[in-house]
Amino acid sequence: AATASNEVLHCNDSKSLWNYTLSPGWTDKEVEVFRCALMKFGMGSWTQIVESRCLPGKTVAQLNNQMQRMIGQQSTGEFMKCHIDPADIFAYNKKRRGKRKNGCLVNTGDNPTKEEVRRKRQENKEKYGLTKEQIAAIVIPA
Repeated sequence: AATASNEVLHCNDSKSLWNYTLSPGWTDKEVEVFRCALMKFGMGSWTQIVESRCLPGKTVAQLNNQMQRMIGQQSTGEFMKCHIDPADIFAYNKKRRGKRKNGCLVNTGDNPTKEEVRRKRQENKEKYGLTKEQIAAIVIPA
């Protein structure tokens, strides 16, 4: 529960989780730091991102929600551990038709099988993946 001074005591009490604001609580610099971290460590590599201390105070839930906003899609399994620029995925998803919630594409059919997710992940690596040299050259802004 939140106190009278609006201090948030639990993450689920955060007003930003319920007001449908894009990127609640994220500065432009934090978004750019996170973009670089996703490219360097891989999409969904939360432990590495948190341990790098590049985004102090951000929770795994905040990182996951922000990644969804950055790629414009709620389902992220097909990108996990891929070293991809989220801006490329967002540009592609912006052109796609489909049901959206808060600007993000949402699944409307059956959940994909593990094999379908694996196949899509491989396709995404081939289409959008960064080279080892590109990954090594990424410097996360301080």
